Amino acid sequence: MAEVVNLYDGAYRNYSVDAYEQVRIETYGADFGQTSWVTKEESAEIPRLLGLTSDSLVLEIGCGSGAYALHIAANVGCPIVGLDINASGIQNANELARARKVDARATFKQCDVSVKLGLDSDTFDAVFANDVLCHIPNRALLLKEICRVLKPGGRMLFSDALVVGGMLSHEEIASRSSIGFYMFSPPGENERLIQATGLHLITAIETTDAVAGVAQRWHDARENCKDKLIQAEGTKTFEGLQRFLHCVRTLMEERRLLRFLYVARKEP
Repeated sequence: MAEVVNLYDGAYRNYSVDAYEQVRIETYGADFGQTSWVTKEESAEIPRLLGLTSDSLVLEIGCGSGAYALHIAANVGCPIVGLDINASGIQNANELARARKVDARATFKQCDVSVKLGLDSDTFDAVFANDVLCHIPNRALLLKEICRVLKPGGRMLFSDALVVGGMLSHEEIASRSSIGFYMFSPPGENERLIQATGLHLITAIETTDAVAGVAQRWHDARENCKDKLIQAEGTKTFEGLQRFLHCVRTLMEERRLLRFLYVARKEP
């Protein structure tokens, strides 16, 4: 069975380390502090899919290091709130906001979103979560919370890279789950949950092939910085993350796991 390895603490604690920045740029072609499967093209598309304007109030669930939320705040000009359970990620996000002088319209808070969001109802024009809901034990509850905090007519976007498309061995499930808690989804389950929540599904876009490419570039970029990464995170973590990325690429290339991007609206 695959041993548990820590991706997120190391990625957020070492955000400003040159080797980690180089890996992000080689992997994605742009540095938004990513630890997800969101390509540069998808990052550019998200504000359009959400219909963001400078008047929008936006919530990101699972904001990580905060860099993408800050990118939206700076480029769209809208206020944004970021939530994440990881303390290192939230600390990094707030430090970046102050350093970039956008802390007046970008707020980051530590929060366990699997329980309650702790936010007022009918508040946000848009809510998004990039490859985060697969980490949440009770997805139905979180979707209800997202619906609650959205204004009528507001939009939600989330992606799920763990939609089961074929046969998986227990070793493959263990390897794919080695960096944390995961929920694997049967086909159609996200659509069912969205509908049950009372949201209207606008579109579901498959992005499986893109994930395979991200996983391969991420793996190769880390190999290019192997010595520096081992110095920062240790040999065990380095090798464990390389096995994880190899597993992701294989399962996506063979389409035994699929990724979809979902966009839905809260009816007026």
